[in-house]
Amino acid sequence: MDRKAVAAIGIDLGTTYSCVGVWQNDQVEIISNDQGNRTMPSCVAFTNCGRLIGEGAKNQTAMNPTNTIYDAKRLIGRRFNDAKLQEDIKLWPFKVIKGTSNIPKIVVSYNGEEKEFSAEEISSMVLIKLKEAAEKFLGNVVRDAVITVPAYFDDSQRQATKDAGHVAGLNVLQIINEPTSAAIAYGLDMRNNITRQINVLIFDLGGGTFDVSLVTIDKNSTITVKAVAGDTHLGGQDFDSTMVDYFVEQFKRKHKIDISVNKKALSRLRVACEKAKRVLSSIIDTIIDIDSLHDGVDFSMRISRAKFEKLNEDFFSKCIEMVEKCLGDAQMNKKDIDEVVLVGGSTRIPKVQQMLTDFFQGKELSKKIHADEAVAYGATVLAGKLTGCTGKRVKNLVLIDVVPLSLGTDLYDGSMSVIIKRNSPIPIKNEKTYVTVEDDQEIIGCNIYQGERSRAVDNNWLGKFNVAVPPAPKRKSKIRVTFSVDANGILNCSGVELTTGLKRGLIVTNYKERLTTQDIEKMLDDAHKYKLQDEEYKKKTFVRNALEGYIDDVKSKIKKIGNNTKMIHKKDMEIMEIAIEKASKILNESQLDDFDEYEKALNQLEKVCLPIIAKLV
Repeated sequence: MDRKAVAAIGIDLGTTYSCVGVWQNDQVEIISNDQGNRTMPSCVAFTNCGRLIGEGAKNQTAMNPTNTIYDAKRLIGRRFNDAKLQEDIKLWPFKVIKGTSNIPKIVVSYNGEEKEFSAEEISSMVLIKLKEAAEKFLGNVVRDAVITVPAYFDDSQRQATKDAGHVAGLNVLQIINEPTSAAIAYGLDMRNNITRQINVLIFDLGGGTFDVSLVTIDKNSTITVKAVAGDTHLGGQDFDSTMVDYFVEQFKRKHKIDISVNKKALSRLRVACEKAKRVLSSIIDTIIDIDSLHDGVDFSMRISRAKFEKLNEDFFSKCIEMVEKCLGDAQMNKKDIDEVVLVGGSTRIPKVQQMLTDFFQGKELSKKIHADEAVAYGATVLAGKLTGCTGKRVKNLVLIDVVPLSLGTDLYDGSMSVIIKRNSPIPIKNEKTYVTVEDDQEIIGCNIYQGERSRAVDNNWLGKFNVAVPPAPKRKSKIRVTFSVDANGILNCSGVELTTGLKRGLIVTNYKERLTTQDIEKMLDDAHKYKLQDEEYKKKTFVRNALEGYIDDVKSKIKKIGNNTKMIHKKDMEIMEIAIEKASKILNESQLDDFDEYEKALNQLEKVCLPIIAKLV
């Protein structure tokens, strides 16, 4: 007789470590695996003895680097020609090739033959291991699950994650953002202490991704996400990589040998660097000590916490920039934040905590929820609610998440018409009406874009659909375009002609042709870059106008003075006129880019004129 299916599980499918829980007896139970650990390495290895998943795979990485797969989350739902993915491929000891439809495939040697696996397949293996641990703990079959993803995962990555769950034999009830899941964990644990609406900033820095989310939680267990920011390519693995690069260079300098081509040596070094990173969170220095690292040459070198922090200062600074961005998007100030909650193993790094504390002007950081288990905890709570759990702790839970980037279509002039704004709550459904722009137009084409730029083509193109319209004078035929985003963050678009009712639509879920993490990151980077350029332009314009205004002001004073030698000496007058002539020449001949020239001219003019004008006061 088949075992009975039980309540749903919540899964944090992490880049480096994963975790699973189940709602039982009106509380979350985080489930230990067969090694007795509550988190499991997201690692799969193929050996002569078979396939290893979790600790077994991670423990033999150094000896079997080309057949041990990690970081599958950095591959899932992405295209092979993704620039960030190409950078990662250079660092991984295992082989990644271009598969059909531009999907990256991982190549391993298994059972005496070469095999190819997609990231979804590797992730499904990790999910199966977590599912088995849950079934062993419960003594029953598990079918339903809530799985978490980084807030900035795009549609293709979310769909690919759902596919991985399906391959693992799971019915994925919902995909939920990791920081939102952590907010659920915080809100549930603090329920009795929340007597008013509070603003909580979730700072989630894990092994491979970084998310920051600003949420409000009220006493009725309503959790509302106000804004999200982050980077799906920033985390502990990157900190390890900077250390590896540093020690490779030190080895080359000391022994005149380049070990970057030795995959086993690099894998052993990476393992040692990861351990050193953890140690440096509790002591101020440690030693990397590896016997026979390359061709019988031993390697031993001390690294201090200060050196580690210096190597990764750009990464740490980027984390704070994302916090600033999130606050700005939510239109809140530092003083508006009641709690700053740390989530993810990399938040244990002292420098990260210090920079965050300094940013919030000495505010104590909250460590009330378990950094490694919080995301799985929140997913488990949601899984319990979605499967009808009537426990008093979850029945009142209301969750309102957001769209990370604006969604819209292009207009005839090339501009972006936003239909769903960034940070709008989901699920959401918005619509707009568009008209023909030419006489006897028969089709209105709708290109779908995602991003924050005013010109549509500067954003990311998601797809296109056409709506047939009856020929008529321009502006007479109309269509209504509808965009809806479901609870999983997946977009559905449709258009209907308002006279005939003809309808066409597109569900943007085809991850083989969809956006990549690199695309989204580039959009945000570009938006930030152009914002800085706008600010620089304003600064240049301000200085040019200040120079022009000062010249006019001095000329006005000279005109009032005239040739009254009683008020000013003739020689002083000539000195000011010469200075004005030089400054005017620079003003007329220099380009706006010559910011320094304007500033120098203004300073020089003030230096000449101020003392003379002061005599008149």
